[in-house]
Amino acid sequence: MLAAGRVLAKPSTLGRRAASTIALKYSQAVYSAALSKSPQTLNKVQTELASISSSIKDVPALNTYIHNPTLSAKDRAAGLDSLFKAASKREPVSDVTKNLFLVLSENGRLGETEGVIDGFNALVSRYKGELEVTVTSAAPLTKDVLTRLESTLKQSQLAQQAKVLKVTNKVNPSVLGGIVVDFGDKTIDLSVSSRVNKLNTLLQQSV
Repeated sequence: MLAAGRVLAKPSTLGRRAASTIALKYSQAVYSAALSKSPQTLNKVQTELASISSSIKDVPALNTYIHNPTLSAKDRAAGLDSLFKAASKREPVSDVTKNLFLVLSENGRLGETEGVIDGFNALVSRYKGELEVTVTSAAPLTKDVLTRLESTLKQSQLAQQAKVLKVTNKVNPSVLGGIVVDFGDKTIDLSVSSRVNKLNTLLQQSV
């Protein structure tokens, strides 16, 4: 089923978002800082960043704050409290998470937050022996379809090397139909949009 699609070395723009080189440097830095303290700290930081990521998506004001490049250094610093409250409402935020956002704010890189978190999660998954698979579709997939996809993916060499296979379904109407499967550093593009783009390219070449 999956072998029939195009396998790309880089993620499709219809699938998961590719983190920038700058974001990945911050990801590596926060991952190394957390793991150097303890595996427990690594888990705590991952939980905090997951909470921040959810808040950015759910709270318009926080989303605007993160993506506003015109904020002054003073305004960026003032807004960090909202991020820290989103990270942990019960316990104090870890120094690793605080330092990450202080540096992002000082360097004017808060807009890279989502890429930093994605890169960090990928490093943690690798450390834990997890293989994260993102299945992007135009509409939510049924549980039955996801189960069959997971069974197919488990037969791949990459999945067999992993301790845990985690499959996530993301919705992107631009896919039009079919699916885009991202795993490891590869993408299998089985989307209708991909076929339409390929057709358009062929038509332009024949003119």
